[in-house]
Amino acid sequence: MRRREFSTLLGGAATAWPFAVRAQSSMPVVGFLNSLSSAETSHVVAGFRQGVAQAGLVEGKSVRFEYLYADGVYQRLPGMAAEFVRRDVAVIAAGAPPAALAAKAATATIPIVFVVGFDPVVAGLVASYNRPGGNATGVCLITSPLAQKRLELIFELVPQARIVSMMVNPTFPDSAIEIQDAQTAASANGRQLRTVSAGTAAEIDRAFALIREQGADALIVASDPFFLTQREQLTALAARHRIPAIYPFRDLVAAGGLISYGASLAEAYRQAGLYAGRILKGEKAADLPVVQPTTFELVLNLKTAKALGLTIPPSILARADEVIE
Repeated sequence: MRRREFSTLLGGAATAWPFAVRAQSSMPVVGFLNSLSSAETSHVVAGFRQGVAQAGLVEGKSVRFEYLYADGVYQRLPGMAAEFVRRDVAVIAAGAPPAALAAKAATATIPIVFVVGFDPVVAGLVASYNRPGGNATGVCLITSPLAQKRLELIFELVPQARIVSMMVNPTFPDSAIEIQDAQTAASANGRQLRTVSAGTAAEIDRAFALIREQGADALIVASDPFFLTQREQLTALAARHRIPAIYPFRDLVAAGGLISYGASLAEAYRQAGLYAGRILKGEKAADLPVVQPTTFELVLNLKTAKALGLTIPPSILARADEVIE
């Protein structure tokens, strides 16, 4: 069951068309640049297309799409962003923080609609939330402050937990802030927080060995989209090591994870699609305020809880937006 949604915007499209076709038409093209793979982002692409359609644009008639995916290799993103600039697309839709930074570095003129988890003002993407002022705007998922809420949830679910490990990707732009927020929450609750770093599949394997060495009673996984690409590995290792873990995105709970708390990615991309459509219809990115979610989704996997020998407190069940059985 889903009850919570973003604050409402106006505005809204489409699937990929090769550049050769686009070049023969004056139809505007949206370049969809994403840090992950096409398979891993199919549901958010659907949300983005829905948003563009809600703006009144029709694929093949008033808009076309081209897609470039980094498949989790962030180093590919600058070249991909430059390719969209070379193609002179009408809008770059940059999904996940590294893609947004690459797009911003590649162009100061082509409008950019981003979906990010870090503060876009601090990152230099926009001048302010209300008046972005440049060529970029979009959706900020404010993921780092949610580390505190995720820790509170895992403490509620596993009250005996005294040591919590936090898995982060050191190359992710928001890691330091997310660690700081989680550390504050852990200290306030009289618990210890110990971090482990993982930026590759092999490092995730080593990280779980370190988590055991740390004597951790629970795990919080940071908000880097890289962890989405490794969700099967992450959830399998958490199950094998019998460690309760909380994640930032529903996708990891659907893959067998225990619990997640965060904004809906599909809804975030729908909002980004709305903005892309509005820009194509004449509005300027500089004038469109950065959107932030006002509510978040709490998702539980009861099968995983049972396998871990956990009883979900009624207080958490009552607040859950979705329960996977």
